[in-house]
Amino acid sequence: MRSFVTIGLFVLVGLIAAILIGFPLHTSKPLPYDAEQAGLKDRIVIKFNHVVAENTPKGLAAERFAKLVRERLSDRVEVQVYPNGILYSDKHELDALSRGDIQMIAPSFSNLTNAFPSWKAFDLPFAFPNQQAVDEALQGEIGKQLLGELTNANMKGISFWNNGFKQVTSAQRPLIHPADFAGQTFRILPSEVLEQQFHAFGAQTSMMPFTEVYHSVVRGDVDGQENTISNIYSKRLYQVQRYMTISNHGYLGYAVIVNRSFWEGLPADIRRELELILAETTEWNRVLAQQLNDQQLMHIKKSGLMDIHQLTIEEREEWLKKLAPIYEQVEQEVGAPLLAQIKSLRHKYDTHSP
Repeated sequence: MRSFVTIGLFVLVGLIAAILIGFPLHTSKPLPYDAEQAGLKDRIVIKFNHVVAENTPKGLAAERFAKLVRERLSDRVEVQVYPNGILYSDKHELDALSRGDIQMIAPSFSNLTNAFPSWKAFDLPFAFPNQQAVDEALQGEIGKQLLGELTNANMKGISFWNNGFKQVTSAQRPLIHPADFAGQTFRILPSEVLEQQFHAFGAQTSMMPFTEVYHSVVRGDVDGQENTISNIYSKRLYQVQRYMTISNHGYLGYAVIVNRSFWEGLPADIRRELELILAETTEWNRVLAQQLNDQQLMHIKKSGLMDIHQLTIEEREEWLKKLAPIYEQVEQEVGAPLLAQIKSLRHKYDTHSP
């Protein structure tokens, strides 16, 4: 009996020692301050979804926006950037934004055309001869009209970001004359206007999310595609497409859009600061987009992987003649006044425009 008591006392002493040594009692001493955790539960989170690579004009602008918000509103707002369609592809991000599953997106103008027909005006071929014409359109009444149409879908357009002008590529042959497109299939954004352009040249089209383009080209599901230099470079399309024509036939820009309910529910001071940061980011993006496209075109040329043709004035007129009927078709959908403004800008900035 005495041995059982001895064993019991030994176990009890061991447990007490373990508690004192391995599991010290809580004291009144406060935990070290962690700035990253301060106010975390009250922090406003903005999920920013986009579908391109981080090293593109849009990807870099999204990261810069997040960085500036972190620096100026670190204890109150956090921007979480999801590139490359990690959360939603360009096919689904509009619906996700409207529902409030995400708070911010920057879709291409073409991706807005199915829901908002007036945006088709920006898909018209050779509508804008240079960046100055684009800027004047977006910063004036045209831009106000386009952004105003988003409010009915619980969205609010805040700004426009640039990428640049589109070029065409093919794995089959050079694309110099309209007849060169015949019999080929090209990936395009989901836009009836873009579809009409390629059909006018005798080509077929395939609409697909941007995240699927590279693999579709590699598999041979499509023969070619149209895109800006930065997208052709960042997605390594220049490594799997032999021919490129510098055509500048269309403009690829982005509308920075937020969920309207979320935006209007923000404290007024935070909303004002976010607007200032977005304006600063937009100006930064304008300079960056041109620099990136110029630098990356040089890298593509140096790679020697593509045969590159610069469309001449005469060749462009040949393209325009084939594409002219599209303007009449689009006018019925976007309205004569909007189309007249765009034509006026084209004539203003393009001395070779018919």
